[in-house]
Amino acid sequence: MTTDTITPAAPATVRATVAPATPAAPSVPSVHRRAVLTWLAVYPTITTAFLLLGPHLGSLPVPLRTLVMTALVVPVVVYALMPLLLKAETRLARRADGRR
Repeated sequence: MTTDTITPAAPATVRATVAPATPAAPSVPSVHRRAVLTWLAVYPTITTAFLLLGPHLGSLPVPLRTLVMTALVVPVVVYALMPLLLKAETRLARRADGRR
């Protein structure tokens, strides 16, 4: 009869936790700058949407008209305009920092 030898489990190894090197995060504009950037994106987008769609949506009830407008305006602002405005603001801020 053969007996299997049972070996004890290997001791837990101590792993040094090293934070991965991450590039410096871009600075976030102040809440006031973000408010202005948001307004710069939202106002012209809503105005354009009203000019283009207003005559076609005029017969709809206000809640439905608002639903259609926001369904079009919000994605345009969030996915197209805000990234462009934030990039432009970052470039302007870096340029201004370089002049100081």
